[in-house]
Amino acid sequence: MTSATAAGTSRDPAAPQSPRSRRPRKSVTGTRRSVAALFLLPALVLLGALVVYPIGYSLIRSFYDQSGDSFAGFDNYEALFTDDGIRTALKNNIIWVVFAPTVATALGLVFAVLTERIRWGTAFKLVVFMPMAISMLAAGIIFRLVYDQDPDKGVANAVWVGVHDTFAESSAFPKAHPGRDSPLEPAGGGAFITKQPVSAGTPVALPLVGVAPEQMPGDAKNAVAAEPEEGRVTGTAWQDFTRGKGVGKPGAVDAAELGYAGMKIEAVKDGKVVASATAAGDGTFTLPAAADGALLRLPADNFKEPYNGLNWLGPSLVTPAIIGSYVWMWAGFAMVLIAAGLAGVPRELLEAARVDGANEWQVFRRVTVPLLAPVLAVVVVTLMINVLKVFDLVFIIAPGSSQDDANVLALELYRKGFASDQPGIASAIAVFLLLLVIPVMWFNVRRLRREVRR
Repeated sequence: MTSATAAGTSRDPAAPQSPRSRRPRKSVTGTRRSVAALFLLPALVLLGALVVYPIGYSLIRSFYDQSGDSFAGFDNYEALFTDDGIRTALKNNIIWVVFAPTVATALGLVFAVLTERIRWGTAFKLVVFMPMAISMLAAGIIFRLVYDQDPDKGVANAVWVGVHDTFAESSAFPKAHPGRDSPLEPAGGGAFITKQPVSAGTPVALPLVGVAPEQMPGDAKNAVAAEPEEGRVTGTAWQDFTRGKGVGKPGAVDAAELGYAGMKIEAVKDGKVVASATAAGDGTFTLPAAADGALLRLPADNFKEPYNGLNWLGPSLVTPAIIGSYVWMWAGFAMVLIAAGLAGVPRELLEAARVDGANEWQVFRRVTVPLLAPVLAVVVVTLMINVLKVFDLVFIIAPGSSQDDANVLALELYRKGFASDQPGIASAIAVFLLLLVIPVMWFNVRRLRREVRR
């Protein structure tokens, strides 16, 4: 009886299943597939409307002419390699893809490794990551000001000029020149020289004009007429100008006029410098007896234009400058991801390497970096996809005169589609960009799946 009951309760695989057993299977969360599909439907509609349809339309539109009425075949794609603007954009995109992800990832790696050894590493990471909270538009405006040519406005040139002037001081009299009826005349190369030789015991007047009083050196004092000295050549170099109509006498030192403090004076005989002197705060100077009978020359260094730094947004530097602003924004992103990967590195491996006699550089190069290779690959690939689509920074930072030299594919797409009214070529650029991004995305997805299997 018991065996019969047991046999009766055993299920025969060939026996028909009850209606209840044929109900739709549920997911792990207990939700039926039909219900899940219903909830996903709005997202799928939006995905189709905002992603699939634009891609399909751009693909079709890329084979038509400017009006969209006539089939153009591959003419628009041919323009990708014959149009000068597109070729420049393609070249710049290659520069972006090679340098921007590499530099940002390298900085992120250095920051992540070094901040592990300091107490205030978290605060440092916060500061480095902070630019990620700024939009590309705001970052572009910031760096347009940073790269301003005027050192009084642009931070980059203010620092650059400060460093330059530390080693090569610029002149305080870049616009000074002889006035009318002056004893000086041009000597070539920006220098000035006296028309007649000078004599010991006879003071020499070297009047100059062209420098506003507020631009005179801070140590300039009221000019004083030099006193004669036996056996020496004395003189005064001063700003021969007093504001106010009819005020002051040309060629004569007036009480309100300022001396050229620091002006260099050379005594020249037969083309050789035999003596030199530097004017005091009141413009006076004294030369030894060797200057007797020589011509006095004011070297061109006295009138050298001040150094105004680099033209960061000029044709030659605009692309590296914009890449620098991109690295400023995305180095924090790289640092955070690498720091997360670094937290999972087994410390015993690092300690074992140190015990075996490896120094810190060897530990970093042969242990830390290989262990972080998967994370570094994620960061580099993500940034490569990002820079292929860069548009905002180039459009905002590059001035109109240099925008052709800083051009990238995304910007050229905008210019062809809106400024030049060539939607066919713009669609071809969009499809070309998609084709460039797909292999990188495929590589990233494949690598991620391989990591999951491990």
